[in-house]
Amino acid sequence: MTATAEAETVEMTPPPSLPDWVFPPPEGFVAEDLDHIPDLPAHTELIDGSLVFVSPQRYFHQAVIRRLCNKLEDLAPADHEVVQEMSVKLAPQQRPEPDLVVVGPDAVIGDDVSCFKGEDVVLAVEVVSPDSEVRDRKRKPVLYAEAGIPHFWLIEKINGKPVVHVYELDLVTKSYVVTGVHHDRLKVSVPFDIDIDLTTLNKSRTR
Repeated sequence: MTATAEAETVEMTPPPSLPDWVFPPPEGFVAEDLDHIPDLPAHTELIDGSLVFVSPQRYFHQAVIRRLCNKLEDLAPADHEVVQEMSVKLAPQQRPEPDLVVVGPDAVIGDDVSCFKGEDVVLAVEVVSPDSEVRDRKRKPVLYAEAGIPHFWLIEKINGKPVVHVYELDLVTKSYVVTGVHHDRLKVSVPFDIDIDLTTLNKSRTR
């Protein structure tokens, strides 16, 4: 048998089937799709009708958010809730997942809740990650401001330490204005009285 004939007898293995969400609808996805798409990777966000997938977290990111969440829980009013990694529906095709949110007394809290409404969020927090710098610094703050979220914090890693950039919503322009950049200590009176030693949020070390 010739080499050509042998090649013709080789059975071709069909390519693995791809999930339906690899091919978005022409008009893009909507916020409710995140609750119904099977096998969607954890922490998938919806921004401008497109699915955004999250890379594995680094220690700095995870440690800062976890410890900040614990501290805010101790300081928040009893009718507020501090939540990590829950998505927020801001518009029909906007459902990002802030690293941390504080929701107010009107928010629905329950075991089956999969996202919060933008109008119930009083504070959104993002820790800048290498794979999402543009989204964290530019696109997401615009979406949060347009949705009317009154307070936004952007946390950057500078010289191995968390630095918190605090923003408040300008109700006239529907955009954020910076009210402070906090290095070692975060002390603010809104959305409630907060006093946090930022040097305790990251305990990474090298050998």
